[in-house]
Amino acid sequence: MKEENSYEVIKEVFTDYLKKHHHRKTPERYAILEHIHSYDGHFNADILFNIMQNDYRVSLATVYNTLELLLECKLIIKHQLGGQFAQYEKTFGNNTHHHLICTNCGKIKEFSDKQLRISIQSRKFAHFYPSHYSLYMYGLCGKCKIELKSLL
Repeated sequence: MKEENSYEVIKEVFTDYLKKHHHRKTPERYAILEHIHSYDGHFNADILFNIMQNDYRVSLATVYNTLELLLECKLIIKHQLGGQFAQYEKTFGNNTHHHLICTNCGKIKEFSDKQLRISIQSRKFAHFYPSHYSLYMYGLCGKCKIELKSLL
């Protein structure tokens, strides 16, 4: 039996989406998907573009266009954190987690809290049926707190 998060399964989901919406199935799009599949953590289009230049040459426009397709078929999610560039994260192979965002340096740290997750997921809302959620907490990372404290 195939593992749910194997590249072949993810590729099949993407292929089905491309066929259904009459998009071309290009080698560049699949190379981008494969790089995302093997990447851990958050990334932006520039990071992905630069990583890909080592193995497979694609244009930055192709990266952006493919990210949009992957968003539409829900294989990645987009985080717009503060005034920073959009960051992306794959939706496959990830456990539910939350984000700590430093408002000074922009560093993002993921954390999981089973009790918090259960509390949020078991919450009932009148006339609303949630499918998923994101939690962002903003503040200062330890390094920035120390740096700012030394300036005062």
